[in-house]
Amino acid sequence: MTAVLRRLIATLFVTASLAGLAAAPSSVAAAPAAARLSAQDQTVVAQAEEYLNGIHTMQSKFVQVAPDGRQATGTFSLSRPGKMRLEYDKPIKDFVVADGSFIFYWDGEMRQQSSAPIGSTLADFILRKTVRLSGDVIITDVYRSPGVVEISLVESKEPGKGTLTLVFEDRPFQLRKWRVLDGQGLTTEVALLNPRTDVSFDSEMFYFKEPRSGSDFGRGN
Repeated sequence: MTAVLRRLIATLFVTASLAGLAAAPSSVAAAPAAARLSAQDQTVVAQAEEYLNGIHTMQSKFVQVAPDGRQATGTFSLSRPGKMRLEYDKPIKDFVVADGSFIFYWDGEMRQQSSAPIGSTLADFILRKTVRLSGDVIITDVYRSPGVVEISLVESKEPGKGTLTLVFEDRPFQLRKWRVLDGQGLTTEVALLNPRTDVSFDSEMFYFKEPRSGSDFGRGN
């Protein structure tokens, strides 16, 4: 797996201390300031919270665009609260799985597993039982254009670690993509393709299993 893909997974799902995966934030980068939200902005934020809290299960194909323009595809599966799986299509063998308590990252090239409590990762933002776009996250920008709403967030305690921007289609209101701007100023975007909600999953897919040597993914191994 390329360093760019590792950086995305590290930024989104894994703490910076795991195996050196995440790029260190720049020591000179200024912490983003909280946005002053208009009444219309606050309405949009409340709508986003209501939408995210209404999702119990979701599955979608995705297209990821790295900072250098390279693309990768895969499948994103979500079962709230606490469970998630992200798998890339072949030939990439890496995957991420959250089992309700911990989040696991499998490096298919190195055949190494790293893990961290969900609460110590950015994934906690969407995996928690109740999503709130306040408190431990700060809204730095709300951008509206015809048919699109974008909400940018940073962690309250470590705002310099990176910015997560959620991009919603407004009619019907639904999540279409997210962007991660990391501490080095590099942006990676993940677009969801035909996301489906209220999906039934095999519960086993949300538990980490080390893949057998020579296999592609952990599911069923």
